[in-house]
Amino acid sequence: MYDGLKEAFDQVRAEEALKERTRAFLWQKTRGYTRSAPPPGRRWIPAAACLMLLTVMLWGGTWLYFTPTMEISVDINPSIELGVNRFDRVISVDGYNEDGQALAQLLDVKYQDFEDAIDRILENETVSTLLSGDGLLSITVVGEDDAQAARVLTRIESCTAGWENVCCYAAHAEDVETAHALGLSCGKYRMYQELQALDPDIRVDEVRGMTMRELQTLIDSLAAGEGPAQQTRPAFQGDTAAQAAGNGGSGHHGEGGSGRGQEDCGTGRHGWD
Repeated sequence: MYDGLKEAFDQVRAEEALKERTRAFLWQKTRGYTRSAPPPGRRWIPAAACLMLLTVMLWGGTWLYFTPTMEISVDINPSIELGVNRFDRVISVDGYNEDGQALAQLLDVKYQDFEDAIDRILENETVSTLLSGDGLLSITVVGEDDAQAARVLTRIESCTAGWENVCCYAAHAEDVETAHALGLSCGKYRMYQELQALDPDIRVDEVRGMTMRELQTLIDSLAAGEGPAQQTRPAFQGDTAAQAAGNGGSGHHGEGGSGRGQEDCGTGRHGWD
């Protein structure tokens, strides 16, 4: 009996020893189910990576918002241009003559949808007064993205449909730099190109100071073959006194012209051929 009990206890001790060896083996392999702490400098790497990603996203979104993808040139004699982003929001308003600079300072259209901005411009006291006095207003859409430019032009045509003497056009994006280098808005540069085709001697200084009505009247006169351009175009500050007298002294801001309405809108709607 004693021998049987001794053998049983020996088996228990043997099992306990096996368990201890097993625990030691598992501890060595798993390090007690714990993970060593990373070095102090590496603790901030995940947070820094997240911050960098957030910064890139915010900067990228800001860059997209404040990058113009098209220009809308609005000319009557105040000549202004609206810089519009890919989200159809106005992000800049620039004047391209003295009257245009004054109007740009008065307008509060930045960050508005371009269609709302056009409505505000048409309702401006200066612009509406000129329109009611037979002024001619030209809206020219210029953009590198033809799809966006075509869509914007269609919306502008729709929102100006009830206004007389408002004409809408499209122009080529590559003309923007040339127009600005000459100190002209895109709308006036388009008229200048038409005039040059009829009278190569026309000067930029003359075009810059003329209203859109005067420009259209001059184009109509030259196209009809009514005599030399110098006899039909208004005087401007660069002309001599004799030339001014010969032209009747119509000046920069006069609203003379044919008195016609929508037929003054020229020969083409789109500039994407």
